[in-house]
Amino acid sequence: MSEEKKSLNFIEQIIEDDLNNGYNKEQLKFRFPPEPNGFLHIGHASSICLNFGLGLKYNAPVNLRFDDTNPIKEEKAYVNAIKKDVEWLGFKWAKECYASDYFQQLYDWAVELIKQGSAYVDSQSSEAIAAQKGTPTEPGQSSPYRERPITENLELFEAMKNGETPPRAHVLRAKIDMSSPNMLMRDPVMYRCLHEPHHRTGNDWHIYPMYDWAHGESDFIEQVSHSFCTLEFQPHRELYNWFVEKVSHEGELLPKQREFARRNLSHTVVSKRKLLRLVEENIVNSWDDPRMPTISGLRRRGFTAASIRNFANDIGIGKRENMIDVSRLEFSAREDLNKTTPRVMAVLNPLKLIITNYPEDKTEQLTAENNPEDPESGSRQIPFSREIYIEQEDFREEANRKFFRLKLGKEVRLKNAYIIKAEKAIKDDNGNIIEVHCTYDEDSKSGSGTEASKRKVKGTLHWVSVPHAIPAEVRLYDRLFTVEDPTAHKEKDFLDFVNPKSLEVITAQVEPSLKTAKALEKFQFQRIGYFCVDQDSSESNLVFNRTVTLRDSWKNK
Repeated sequence: MSEEKKSLNFIEQIIEDDLNNGYNKEQLKFRFPPEPNGFLHIGHASSICLNFGLGLKYNAPVNLRFDDTNPIKEEKAYVNAIKKDVEWLGFKWAKECYASDYFQQLYDWAVELIKQGSAYVDSQSSEAIAAQKGTPTEPGQSSPYRERPITENLELFEAMKNGETPPRAHVLRAKIDMSSPNMLMRDPVMYRCLHEPHHRTGNDWHIYPMYDWAHGESDFIEQVSHSFCTLEFQPHRELYNWFVEKVSHEGELLPKQREFARRNLSHTVVSKRKLLRLVEENIVNSWDDPRMPTISGLRRRGFTAASIRNFANDIGIGKRENMIDVSRLEFSAREDLNKTTPRVMAVLNPLKLIITNYPEDKTEQLTAENNPEDPESGSRQIPFSREIYIEQEDFREEANRKFFRLKLGKEVRLKNAYIIKAEKAIKDDNGNIIEVHCTYDEDSKSGSGTEASKRKVKGTLHWVSVPHAIPAEVRLYDRLFTVEDPTAHKEKDFLDFVNPKSLEVITAQVEPSLKTAKALEKFQFQRIGYFCVDQDSSESNLVFNRTVTLRDSWKNK
């Protein structure tokens, strides 16, 4: 077996086997079929990358098809958000399609099934139908309407379509096998009556197709060759094939449904119902809150499209569900942001330092590299003065030998600047350090070429000049839940595990080059982490979101 053959995932192997058994590449077509009833999340990103990735691999078209068969929950706003997310991830669809495009064709096919004796109108309540379904070990019971005359079924079905019957008074069911071991084959519902306006068809329809009826037939209409979905739809495959075979003719290409396992992400939830609760109960601020696993939330937090694509490729496609640690997603972000983000200096918890032997009226411009990982990124000028801010945690009056930052009587280098020595700590009446007095070595300026500039000291600190610093709101985001799987504890609600420290808002001091930073611009705050300008930001009120820290510190916590 060749190396290329060995590296195929099982989905690609299915396609390769089909190509070796009669398919030709021109017949390959894929689709991504979201329902527009919410925002896409990281789980959808894996499916997007799978289907569009196959399109790129085989040079085959991929349709973006909206499964818009439930007007109660679906909105045009969700359609627009989904399109934005797919485009942002870097993919282009061949055709923009909607299940609602096929409402007339689906209705016509349903009429044909009634005429064939393969479908009937059931006038029972949903509770009665459910009670007759039986159990996995006991067969179901036939509806008293199962043998309704074809002419009566046709008349009723047309009346349902025209809105002449009350909502939910009737359903159309396929007539299959009430004793089938697969309970989905026990006369499944194909249509229900809903007198609700649709975001595309308005009030044209008063009946709406169920997912199992619409999905496979939509694949067939679009001539999708391979319909990939998650593992919970595996029992639906038999019904998918039954429906498609009922409307197809000999020699036509039938779509093939195959399933792959979900990849669950730790310390979060991806159920739309649970995500909606987070929004409605004000645990988060919105669907695009940077703590949410939605693609819009990840984008706002500062994750790049490339990092999400790389994450999806890294975790791959499998046949069994498993839990993916969120640290793998964070690693993908760090790896990409390290290559692409400019380095800047920001101090999150400022402590003022006064360099007592530096001229009071002097300001000098120091040169700093924008990104040492990218030689093309150039450099910038940063102001240096007698008074600077450093991080509070970077100074101690006394510390052991392993503390390589600033302490009394010891030296450190200020990044891109000078070597300084701490001489005195100034305290308030409560004994809190409010200011540190230092001296500097005038000949130790970074890059000056002097012997003093080459002198080695163990610590290097970032800093910001006090008179030039710009205050900025910094939102420090952390994992939304304190446990790996908040849904695994059946005796508790998943909201019981919300992390109370998932967001901390502070005022930081940042270098003046950030004054004109625009929404979604990304930076590395040196020695701290990666940050993104939030959409709430303005020139008069800078707001930054922490994307990820420089290193994974969660396990240490």
